[in-house]
This record gives sequence, structure tokens and C-alpha cells, in this order.
Amino acid sequence: MAHHYNKNNKSNVLDIRFIFLFFSKNYVNIKGVRDLLKIYNTNMETNKLEEIKEFKKGSWINLVNPSENEIKRVCESINIQEDFIRDALDYEEKARIDTEEDDNTILFVIDVPVIEKNEENDMYSTMPLGMIVVRDDFFITVSLRKNKVIEDFEKRKIKNFQTYKKTRFIFQIFYLNSSYFLNYLKQINKETEIAEYILKNSMKNKELLKLLSLEKGLVYFATSLKSNEIVMEKTMRGKIVKLYDDDEDILEDAIIENRQAIEMAQIYTNILNGTMDAYASIISNNLNGVMKFLTSITIVLAIPTMISSFWGMNVKLPFEDSPIGFIIMVFIAVVLTLIVTWWLKRKDMLN
Repeated sequence: MAHHYNKNNKSNVLDIRFIFLFFSKNYVNIKGVRDLLKIYNTNMETNKLEEIKEFKKGSWINLVNPSENEIKRVCESINIQEDFIRDALDYEEKARIDTEEDDNTILFVIDVPVIEKNEENDMYSTMPLGMIVVRDDFFITVSLRKNKVIEDFEKRKIKNFQTYKKTRFIFQIFYLNSSYFLNYLKQINKETEIAEYILKNSMKNKELLKLLSLEKGLVYFATSLKSNEIVMEKTMRGKIVKLYDDDEDILEDAIIENRQAIEMAQIYTNILNGTMDAYASIISNNLNGVMKFLTSITIVLAIPTMISSFWGMNVKLPFEDSPIGFIIMVFIAVVLTLIVTWWLKRKDMLN
């Protein structure tokens, strides 16, 4: 009976440990729910960015993978529809501009670069970032997860940034986003060079998969950059938002940076494609060399086997009555093996 009690007691302890580990692992996620909605406002007196709790005119609302309650709270508080926020949370959403006349809102969607962590390699990819201009009152950014573009604004790293200057805010995001694309492209180029250096010494599947991953990332970047260019050029016409002289310079710089990123992505893609093709040919050539060498070794080993098979037949054979017949047979096998080896070596079959 005591044994039965200990067994149940041990089971209960294990259950408690499992529950504790589950909640401890997910505590960060549960705690992070509180930070999905943040409201920022530029203090008119100090000109500094401050985090506030209420929806104030001229403020910036940042949503990162918001819950249903938070989406409804924002929409009800500032009197807008939920469609634009939900569109920006679609991972497959393409870069575009859309307007809603009913509540006088404008949606900008661009692709931002992200690095997805996994066990083997870091994957370069993109995700949509939504920017919603709500009349002349609020500015909303919506994303599926945190990204460096928005974090730089939250960390006060951007100069001449005010939440109430919405047009400039949009153009600053355009410019910073293009800059991050350029930085990530340079990282991809460095990682490509490192992988190539390792592959020169040893053909490892890990490095080949790394190059394949980088090639895929470049495809994502090139596609997203071209889509972003269309959005910026459409904005440049001045029909979507009002352009100010100072802000127009930022947009022009953003377009130039984006075009430079497109050219770099194309160059790196061509280089990487050529590198992948070259290594595929090298691997195929190495495999052919191995097969040629193994075939030659098989031919060489077949000579003594064939001669010993001839002398093993139950028929009248030369040297069978000689006391040194075995030595003569071995000598013939060695001589013929050396001749065949020399011939294969001359034909470059044993290199």
C-alpha cells in the first residue's frame, strides 16, 4: 500500500513539474501580450518622443501582432474600420497603396527585411509592414512581429522625427527600410564569400545548403524591392499624400537607396547563381573522378583474380608439374597487373 502511494505521489510531482515548465517557457509570450499595442506622442514643448496610454491626436499607434481585442479597441477609439489593420497582418500581403473614403484613411503596405532564425542557418526573408494615415489625427503602424525599422523609431535613433508629421514619418520609414535592405544585402554577400571559402577546402552539404538559402533570400529581396519602388514612385506623384519640400527630399533619397538595393540584389543574385552552377559542375566532376578511379581499381584487381581462376580449373595446365609452378603463376599475375596499372596511369585513369 505504501508503494502504491509513492507511485502516485511521484506522478503528481511530475505533473506539477510539467505545468511549471510549460508556464515558465510561455511566460515571456504571455507577458509580451501587454506590449502588442503601444502609443507614442512627440511632446510639443520638449520635442521628445514619449510613450502614452491614451489615444491622443497627433500620436503614433504601433501594433505588433495585435489580439482581436486590441484591434477592436483601436478601431473603436479612433473611429476606423478593421479592414486595413487586418490586411497588414496578412503575411502574403503585397506592397500597395489603398484608400478608404468612408473613414478618410490611407493604407501604405511595404515589405521590410527580416532574419528568420532556425537551427542550421539564418534565413533572409521579408514581411509586410502596414502604415495607416487616419485623417490628420493618427498614424498607425501594423506588423506581424517586431522589426528593426520600427524599433529604430521606438529607440529614438531617428533625427527630426515627430509623430504629428505623418508625411515625413512615412518617407523616413521608406528611407530607413531601403537602408536596411542594403545592409542585409552586404551581409548576404559576406556570408556568400565565407561559404565559398569553406567549399574550396571541403565540399560540405551544410555550406551548399547555406548558399541555397542565401539565393532564396536574394529572390525575396529583389521581388520586395521592386514592389516597394512602385509604392514610392506612386507616392512621389503627390496624389496620395501632400508633399512638402523638405519631406520630398527624403522620399527622393529613399527611391535612390531602393534602386541601389535593387541593382545590388540583381548583381549578387547573378554572382550566386554562377557560383552555384560552378560548384554543381565541380561536384559532378569530382564524382566522375571517383567513379573512374574505382573502376580502374576494379580492373587492376581483376587481373590476379582471373589468372588464379585459370589455374584453378580441373584440366591440364602449364607448370602444374613444376615445383615452382605457383611462383611462376604469381610472377605472371604481378607482371600483368603492373602492365595494366601502368597503362591505366598513362591514360589518366588512376589520378
